[in-house]
Amino acid sequence: MEGEKKKILIVDDDSFLLDMYAFKFSQNDFEVYTAHSAAQAIEKLKDTKVDLIVSDMNMPNMNGLEFLQAMKGEGFSTPFGFVTTEGSPQMRQSAEESGALFLITKPFTADSFKTHLGPILNG
Repeated sequence: MEGEKKKILIVDDDSFLLDMYAFKFSQNDFEVYTAHSAAQAIEKLKDTKVDLIVSDMNMPNMNGLEFLQAMKGEGFSTPFGFVTTEGSPQMRQSAEESGALFLITKPFTADSFKTHLGPILNG
């Protein structure tokens, strides 16, 4: 539907970063949902259809890669990407092999988000 806000679920165990991401995305006309853990995110997905999930990689109990696999195991195929401090070639390969569409390293810029998210959200 024309003019409908894109819905994004942001998952990060760091409350400060989670609030910052949510604020930035909401300023750019996105409908933002947040979760402080992968388990909380999976529960939210059962009630809310989102267009994109942006997740931290390093979280307690279930890391980002485990979250992506659990999400797929629950039958969700929502486009998914990471924002993380882990930017090694091995981590990028693991993310890609798991089905992540992007991996943006922290600290990041608004331009890096636009570069990675634009094609996903506008395509």
